[in-house]
Amino acid sequence: MPAWKSLVSLLALTGGAISCAHHGDTEVVPEHEREELLKKWDQEWSFSGIASFAHLNPVKCLIEPSENYDIAVIGAPFDTAVSYRPGARFGPRAIRAASARQMSGTSFNTRAGINPYKSWAKITDCGDIPITPFDNGLAERQMYEAFLELGSRKTVNVAPKGGDSIGTGHPKLVTLGGDHSVALPALRALYQIYQKPITVLHFDAHLDTWNPVRYSSYWQSEQTQFNHGSFFHKASREGLISNTTSAHAGLRTRLTGVDAGDYTNPGPEQGFIRIHADDIDELGPMGVVETIIARTGLDPEQPVYLSVDIDVLDPSTAPGTGTPEPGGWTTREFIRILRGLEKLNLVGADIVEVSPAYDNKGETTALAAAQVAFEIITSMVKSGVKEDLGGWYGRLYDGETAEAEAKSAEEVTRDE
Repeated sequence: MPAWKSLVSLLALTGGAISCAHHGDTEVVPEHEREELLKKWDQEWSFSGIASFAHLNPVKCLIEPSENYDIAVIGAPFDTAVSYRPGARFGPRAIRAASARQMSGTSFNTRAGINPYKSWAKITDCGDIPITPFDNGLAERQMYEAFLELGSRKTVNVAPKGGDSIGTGHPKLVTLGGDHSVALPALRALYQIYQKPITVLHFDAHLDTWNPVRYSSYWQSEQTQFNHGSFFHKASREGLISNTTSAHAGLRTRLTGVDAGDYTNPGPEQGFIRIHADDIDELGPMGVVETIIARTGLDPEQPVYLSVDIDVLDPSTAPGTGTPEPGGWTTREFIRILRGLEKLNLVGADIVEVSPAYDNKGETTALAAAQVAFEIITSMVKSGVKEDLGGWYGRLYDGETAEAEAKSAEEVTRDE
């Protein structure tokens, strides 16, 4: 074929492609066709779609400065500050995958009397913080700046309950870790936002208030202070944590040395009460709840950060974690405790130390973490509702109760 004919053919093809592209860009789908398409295809099954948390709309919020929300789920895939088994950098991905059965249309929480995904709050999956695995000092800075940026944005909606809490007007972040050290930059950001020490409710098998010399008294540097067992020690000494209202719960760790010095050494990191895993045998789940609330209080002017290391659960139900300790709570016991804490003034939370490489085929660790996130989000949303929605706490859920709760939900919708 002559060269000029080849050129003509190429131009014809190019012109056709440009024409098609232009046509596609400018074509407007008629409204009736759009409605028909939505009826036919605007549906997902729990096993389909992009693996965002609970099928929420995924947005890379850190590169979308105009994206606002009331509650944001944010991943912190970081695990280079662990002392035992790594792998929690894959935790956010595993928790999102395990949340697949949480869908907005099928997530009415009977214990709380509310569907958190179909209530007043806009909840967004903000993706992951792109945290470097090569430099922990830089990783600290990245997480702090990300938490501060995301936690400083404007909220979308005004909670029906109104402005009777220090958290009003501030979005709440639910962080999927990552190892537990991600809580330190989160607390630094919250301190900056609220300008006061934060009450910390810490569920864990371990204290995480260890003096960093516990790991090595000889090989020390500024960066060795930042690890997943000493971050509360560091946060306490920076004045980020309230020393009169904070609590550890679920403890069953071994201590350093030959005595209980880790419990008695003087310092601000001792400003936690300690509830041991074994205490549930005498107190029961609601006794644990009452002990926690007696310590933290329900002060609307005091912000509370809820930090959950998945190893608070027994390895028989949550094996996929970095530092497993036998003798922990069951998933049912822990969820019951969380359900009793819905009135806490939560301003943020994390679920950390999920290491899927050590999980089983049934993904029980990731499933537990996804359920924990659901319970926390439910409590955050319910705290903004004015009416008493009641809820089911193991009692008979009869027709009269259902009718009353449906009426209350109808009133909430009407007020909105």
